[in-house]
Amino acid sequence: MVASDSGDKTYLLDLLKEPVLAVQEFFVLAGKAFQNIFRRPHYGDDIILQMDTIGVGSLPIVVLTGFFSGAVMALQMSRALAQYGQVGKTGTVVSVTLARELGPVLTALMVAGRNASGIASELGSMKVTEQIDAMRALGTDPVQKLVTPRLIATGVMLPLLTIIADFVGMFGGFIIAKFFLNLPPRQYWTSVWRALEWNDVTQGLLKPLIFAIVISLVGCFYGLRTTGGTQGVGRSTTQAVVLATVLVFVLDLLITKIFVSQGAS
Repeated sequence: MVASDSGDKTYLLDLLKEPVLAVQEFFVLAGKAFQNIFRRPHYGDDIILQMDTIGVGSLPIVVLTGFFSGAVMALQMSRALAQYGQVGKTGTVVSVTLARELGPVLTALMVAGRNASGIASELGSMKVTEQIDAMRALGTDPVQKLVTPRLIATGVMLPLLTIIADFVGMFGGFIIAKFFLNLPPRQYWTSVWRALEWNDVTQGLLKPLIFAIVISLVGCFYGLRTTGGTQGVGRSTTQAVVLATVLVFVLDLLITKIFVSQGAS
């Protein structure tokens, strides 16, 4: 009986060992990446290249997602508001929802699906082909060269992409309001403008910044841990996208709860 209990405890410890070590490695990587922001060399060319890849490369899908999200939201909410004779409030609902939730979250999901996978596959390929080991042998810090530029680039571009998605989404809602709901343009845009408060703007900018940090670090983390050749690269890519997506929703809930609690107090 004692031997059985001891065996169960050992099995449980072995089961928890790998996830705990992975979390520890992730935070060590994050700490090094943030420290390197203030250290030379800064690899400005790499930062600009990553900003182009992450920002400009993601722009078409972000614009399309934002436009149709705003249009669908206006169409759906107008039906609900019509029951109370408040179709004129469609712009209010669209703007607040986009600024607080849909804009940051949907943009982060698009970037996570496109760039977390791209980062993980790129760094994973470098890892399995021993390019990262060669980089260390030449005296170059892989975190400084590979991780920090991607962290900075994502942190800059994701909030900008979110702002674009918000405005495009509001324009999508305007198209529905004008051509399907027969709302005057002035009424729609006035309700959009008056509905937004500083709390909404703060949420809309803070969320994508935090999402950007998580997405970039998760992609880099799984890329640098890749083993097992090309199959390992595929596994790392899948794991990076799944974890980044889940963390976006978890962090969205936590940040929203903080803002709601502050508003209630």
